[in-house]
Amino acid sequence: MNRKQNLEVFAKTPVRKAVLLQIVPAVASQMVTLVYNLADTYFVGMLNAPHETAAVTVAYPSFLMLTAISNLFGVGGASAIARALGRQDEEGARRIAAVSLAGGLLSALLFSAAFRLLADPVLHLCGATEATYAAAYGYAKWVVILGGPFTILNTLLANLVRAEGGAGAAAFGVSFGGVLNILLDPVLIFGFGMGTAGAGVATALSQGVSFCILLFMFLRGKTVSRFRLGAITRSGSEFGQILLGGLPSFGRQGLNSIGGMLLNIAARSYGDAAVAGMSIVSRIFSFMLSVALGVGQGFQPVASFNYGARKYHRVRHACLFTIQASFYLMSVLILLCWFNAGPLIRLFRDDPAVTAVALPAFRYQCLAMFLQPVMVASNMLFQSIGKAGRATFLSCCRQGIFFLPLILLLPQVWGLVGIEVCQPIADVLTFCVSVPFLLSFLRELERMEQAQQNKA
Repeated sequence: MNRKQNLEVFAKTPVRKAVLLQIVPAVASQMVTLVYNLADTYFVGMLNAPHETAAVTVAYPSFLMLTAISNLFGVGGASAIARALGRQDEEGARRIAAVSLAGGLLSALLFSAAFRLLADPVLHLCGATEATYAAAYGYAKWVVILGGPFTILNTLLANLVRAEGGAGAAAFGVSFGGVLNILLDPVLIFGFGMGTAGAGVATALSQGVSFCILLFMFLRGKTVSRFRLGAITRSGSEFGQILLGGLPSFGRQGLNSIGGMLLNIAARSYGDAAVAGMSIVSRIFSFMLSVALGVGQGFQPVASFNYGARKYHRVRHACLFTIQASFYLMSVLILLCWFNAGPLIRLFRDDPAVTAVALPAFRYQCLAMFLQPVMVASNMLFQSIGKAGRATFLSCCRQGIFFLPLILLLPQVWGLVGIEVCQPIADVLTFCVSVPFLLSFLRELERMEQAQQNKA
């Protein structure tokens, strides 16, 4: 479909179909994004050296920060673009796209330079030990310093393409890189004997290829989102829309990064097996969470466009359907994981000491994952319609407001068990906060729709 047909899907297609058309490729994009780290963790785990697996874990928070920066401009820009297109303000959408791309490019270069200067303290803060530092730096050098700009830009470009209804095209660009990463990992790690550094090279190359594919879509000139310096807005309000719209995603990913650091530090007291065990649980559930986030990202452009077009009933309907679809999908995944917990953990690291740490945490987290559909939909709803304050608060609850105090307190009280239950408890508390926000706004959307009908 061309861009005009894509936008008509947002406005005229039955809501369930419109959301599903965006959900499927958005979920695929999210899952493939996590494949980078899951593939690296899996193949590095085959080296039969716990410190190598722990090294990938130590570098992971820095990778999360890359996606946080990308989402600040990518998700914020995409939300603002979709609302502008809903208002039929194509010129405004073009200005917002130019600022998003320029901001992402500048941020990518600055972050890579900063990490190059501060790699030593950052990696130690993330839990590196004398045994893991060399491998962690060898991996991060490629993934963060050299591949970081590509990671930021290809995720940003995918978000902007998705805002125009091109979820399938965005998924193709991201997925191609993910598949390439899986193919390159064993070749470079084992074939060329590069070890953990080979996993980093594979990720950097794959991210670079994804960037080139997505950039080509823009260079063809068939998108509103074009990188032209002359289109960069001087309007503070439009710049503010981008930053405020992206702040919830930035906060969520940034706090994931900080939370990952503190989790590694807490687990480090119990040895490399504990770090590796909690790392495996985090990676598996990050993959599951990516499904919920993918469903939410598929919902976002539909909600943004229709909110901009003042079709509030479609926004409400889309939100409720998103929760329902996400719950069914998550339930299937949770049950599969629950009954295959041991084999899943051993798939990444077949070590009794690692499994002993990971298995209880895995079970606790399975139960908490049933709450994700409501939590994600609430956050994505407010972010997509420009309610930045509420969206940012909710996005900071799970990994910030609740998780950070818990990871500092519970290990002191319950030891290793305290580490294992931190995330599930944080999820339950976040759910309890999200529900009142969501129900209140759904009622508000009904009133807004009624007022709109009365005017007509």
